[in-house]
Amino acid sequence: MSQPWLKKKVNALELYTIDVIYGRRAGAGPALYGAFLQALSWLFNGIAQSRLWLYRKRIFHDQPLGCLVVVVGNLTVGGTGKTPVVEKFARALRDRGRKVAILSRGYKSKSVPLWKKFWWRLTHAEEPPPRIVSDGHRVLLDSEQAGDEPYMLARNLPGVIVLVDKNRVKAGEYAIKKFGCDTLVLDDGFQYLPLKGRLNLLLVDKTNPFGNGHLLPRGILREPIKHLKRANYIFLTKSNGQRDRDLEALIAGHNPEADIIECAHRPQYLRRFGVGEEAAGAREPLAFLKGRRVFAFSGIATPESFEKFLRDLGAMLVGRERFLDHYRFDRQDLAELFAMAGHERADCLVTTEKDAVRIAEDLRCPLPLYYLRLEIDILRGAADFDEAVARICFPQSTGRSAA
Repeated sequence: MSQPWLKKKVNALELYTIDVIYGRRAGAGPALYGAFLQALSWLFNGIAQSRLWLYRKRIFHDQPLGCLVVVVGNLTVGGTGKTPVVEKFARALRDRGRKVAILSRGYKSKSVPLWKKFWWRLTHAEEPPPRIVSDGHRVLLDSEQAGDEPYMLARNLPGVIVLVDKNRVKAGEYAIKKFGCDTLVLDDGFQYLPLKGRLNLLLVDKTNPFGNGHLLPRGILREPIKHLKRANYIFLTKSNGQRDRDLEALIAGHNPEADIIECAHRPQYLRRFGVGEEAAGAREPLAFLKGRRVFAFSGIATPESFEKFLRDLGAMLVGRERFLDHYRFDRQDLAELFAMAGHERADCLVTTEKDAVRIAEDLRCPLPLYYLRLEIDILRGAADFDEAVARICFPQSTGRSAA
């Protein structure tokens, strides 16, 4: 069995599972598979509830680290637009003079070989240190070693430390001792209970808040909706500017104390991907897309929103290809994409920034390839992002409490 064949079969199975979760498949087979997933979902719910109860009753203990710990996370898997929020938060804190470290588990990063782990245990008394993606001056790991989001954050945030380790208590202690950090941003940390956060920021995708309401693997929830009550602040992401009173009422029913901040992801510009100074890093304004024949591809949780951005900017989508979230493109995948785009007489290909970090830097592009840069805008709940950061992290300056 060849590796590419296996990779495509696994990809097809995961896409089929997603179709079943969202009710896109009909018939006896999908119904039976859905029932199997529901049974697993009940088991997952029991484990999630039990784990939280153990921490709440102090049978398991969380650990404070003596500095500001901001937890950014969500109740669902993927698709809330968390990375741009983490980036903007870390940048605002850095610009206010804080020594910031982002702590990530490095989802889908390449694990350390077993022989290296074994050798470390033989030759050292303590655990290995976390992987340093950025020391604040240089990016030290690529996306495969660091994971997509940590690498992207490290590349976009000079002056901010980025560390990867499954044990984020250890990573936090390392950031404080090694780099003198006074502020830790725990990326995707709402379910990471061993590290005590002072502020819990929960992101909710306004276009698909809680999926079908089921927990994994029958739905997209990591924990029950009632756990909204654990958040200090709730960011409604991907907003179109219109208020959703029903969603706000549901949130208030579970957590009447939480402040709601509504925001949107805004396209900023296109950046050219390629080899050579004349191509690599060249920016184009968004107006560049208007009337152009574009072939879109992505490996993200919610490709629909990315494709809508392109259409809204005036692009003619002559083709699209969707891959699983965090899919790592090989050269054969990209050759096929260029061939499909050529067949459709596309002027260029466009992907997301998160996908671009998984494409080899030395790729030769027969057609122009761009990625779309997005940033966060505050629509409601604060005048702008700096005010939101000040209100959340520096309550003494606004007369508000952080708890």
